[in-house]
Amino acid sequence: MAYVAVKGGQKAIQNSINFMEYNRKKGNSPPLETEQVKEQLFLLIDRIMSEGSLYAPDLAAVAIKQTCGDVLEASFVLRAYRATKSRVGYSIAHKTDKMRVIRRISASFKDVPGGQVLGASLDYTLRLLDYTLVKEENVNREAILDRLFPDLNKADPYPDSFPKIVELLKKENLIEIQPVDSIQKEEPFDITRESIHFPASRSAVLQTMARGETGGMLLLAYSNMRGFGMVHPVIGELRVGYLPVEIAHPYEKSIYRVGEIKVTEAEVISANFSSDTNSIPRFSLGYGLCFGHNETKAISMAVLDRAMQTSQPKAASEDQEFVLNHIDGIESVGFCNHYKLPHYVSFQSALDRVRFAQEEKIKEIKK
Repeated sequence: MAYVAVKGGQKAIQNSINFMEYNRKKGNSPPLETEQVKEQLFLLIDRIMSEGSLYAPDLAAVAIKQTCGDVLEASFVLRAYRATKSRVGYSIAHKTDKMRVIRRISASFKDVPGGQVLGASLDYTLRLLDYTLVKEENVNREAILDRLFPDLNKADPYPDSFPKIVELLKKENLIEIQPVDSIQKEEPFDITRESIHFPASRSAVLQTMARGETGGMLLLAYSNMRGFGMVHPVIGELRVGYLPVEIAHPYEKSIYRVGEIKVTEAEVISANFSSDTNSIPRFSLGYGLCFGHNETKAISMAVLDRAMQTSQPKAASEDQEFVLNHIDGIESVGFCNHYKLPHYVSFQSALDRVRFAQEEKIKEIKK
C-alpha cells in the first residue's frame, strides 16, 4: 500500500477545535465559573501557576477551563501568555523567616520553637471517597469557622514570624554552609533571557526547578531516595505562607509593596555527611521553593538541589545537565506532542530505505 499524505485544510482544523469546545460545554450542567475553579481547586491553580511560571490565579483558572483540566496544556497557555508581557523590573529579594505562615511542620524535631502548625493539608485524611460531595450542600463559611475555632476570642495571638529550624542547627555548626555564589554577590542568572549553560550557577538551578513539572521532579527525586543516588532526606522544615512582593520606584528609589504571593518552602537535611573530607562532619542541606501550595514539588526540588551538589555524579538525578534539561513540563510536552505533526517526508525516506534494505537482503539470501 502506498504511503500518501493526508489532505485537509483550515475547515477540518477549525472543526477539530469546535469539537473540543463542544465536548467542554456538552451536558446539562451549568458552565463552570472561573471563580469556582480558583477558590475550590486552589491546589490545581497553584501547580499551574508554578509550572507556567506566572503568579496569576484568575488567568490560571481561565487556562484550566480552556484546556478542559489538562495540567500541562494549562501551564503551557499560562507561560505563553507570560511571554507576551513586557518586563517592568525585578522585585526585591526577601528572607523567608518573615513569611506569613499558614502551615509549618518539621519532621526532624517534635518540639520546635513556635510549635508545629498543621494548617490545611490532605496528609491527615483517609484516602477514601467522600460520597457526601456527590450532592454537596452550600454550607455557610461562617459556620465552618465556628466549628474550627469555637474559642477564637480566647486563643493566643498568632505570631508574626517563626524561627527557622535550620538556623538553629547552623548555630551549632551542624549544617554545612553553602559558599557564597551568584545568588548573593552577583545579579541572579535569568533563565528566561539567557540559555542555561553547564555547570549552571545555583540561581539558574533553583529558577529552573522552581518552574519545573511536579511529576518529573518527583520521579527523579524518588529515584534518588530509593537508592539511585545518595540523598535520604529528613525534612528540617516545611512552610506554606505568604511573602511580600516589593519593588523599588525607578526614580525615587522608595520601596513599595504591591502585594504578596503564596509559596511553599522546603529545607531538607541530608542524612549523609558532607563530601568535603577536610572539614568536620556536618549534615548537608537541600532547598526548594515554588509558587503556591505544592509540598510535593518543594520537597522534590530540595532533594534534587542536594543531589546535584554531589561532586562526582553517579546517578541521573545527581547530574545537573540531565535533571535541568528534562524537568520542564512545557518543553517536554511540546517535544512529545510534536510527533503528532506531519512527518510525511522523513517517514517516506525511512520507508524507502527499509524497502531497499529488504530487497538487498532477499537477493543476498537467494544467492
